[in-house]
Amino acid sequence: MKFVNPKNDVAFRKIFGSQNKTNILISFLNAVLGLKDEKAIQSVRILNPYQTPKLEKLKTTILDVRATDERGVTFIVEMQISYTSGVRKRFAYYLAKAYSSQIKRGEDYPKLNQVFFIGVLDFVLFGRKKGAARPYLSRHQVLDTETHRQEFKDLELNFIELPNFDKKEHEVATLLEKWVYFIKHADDLDVIPEHADDPSLQDAYKTADQLGWSQDDLEAYEYRGMRIQDERGAITHAREEGRKEGHEKGEKHKAIKMACKMKAKGYDAVEIADLTDLTVEEIEAIELSEYANIRMNVAFV
Repeated sequence: MKFVNPKNDVAFRKIFGSQNKTNILISFLNAVLGLKDEKAIQSVRILNPYQTPKLEKLKTTILDVRATDERGVTFIVEMQISYTSGVRKRFAYYLAKAYSSQIKRGEDYPKLNQVFFIGVLDFVLFGRKKGAARPYLSRHQVLDTETHRQEFKDLELNFIELPNFDKKEHEVATLLEKWVYFIKHADDLDVIPEHADDPSLQDAYKTADQLGWSQDDLEAYEYRGMRIQDERGAITHAREEGRKEGHEKGEKHKAIKMACKMKAKGYDAVEIADLTDLTVEEIEAIELSEYANIRMNVAFV
């Protein structure tokens, strides 16, 4: 068997967004949200069922999964590969948009049902406390700051941070762990692991097997994989350039501070240039006011 990478959003949506295999999404949702017995989701209707995406639209299309259950509760599931600016606000927007779009103007507010957002992230969003391991699943609700009671139950965000999940195959025990292991490691496997004893999880592995994919689906998957690599490369390059620029600015800042000190003590521009690598023109342009701006007090030099 050769499994696709579920972190590729084309693959993610094909696996979890198939109207013919809603049992996969139901099992995943119940595991993430901890729903059991009478609270468990029994059926879902996928609002944007998977269709092979056209290659030219993959550049801008956000491929997520949206569904409602038999009670009218809405679920949004998104696979996010890389951290981008404003990503937290985007998640909040998805949640608020899905909630408000349930009714039209003039309709009664009681018709609004719960909305759950589940973000599967291939990066760490919330960081780690020093010396403590960060859980891979976090749940965010609207709580009373004094009593910690959940007075507003309609909105909830859940995040799975894949880098925080470090269990080995033999350590996986719960159904949730099995699902997270599937998403993180399926493309490294060539057989369905023994711990995948849940029928819906087995269906997910079978759906992820490239042997059952059409040529069009494989082309879309591969194209999206190349786009993901390009996006990650661009982000990495931007961060490296930012660090380089920050370092250069920091060194320049230090040189100007030194020049200000020396200028205040009466050194001439040539001497200062020799010791700071600033040009004579840059040094002559420095005013003592710049010394104050960088929080150095000339009077105490």
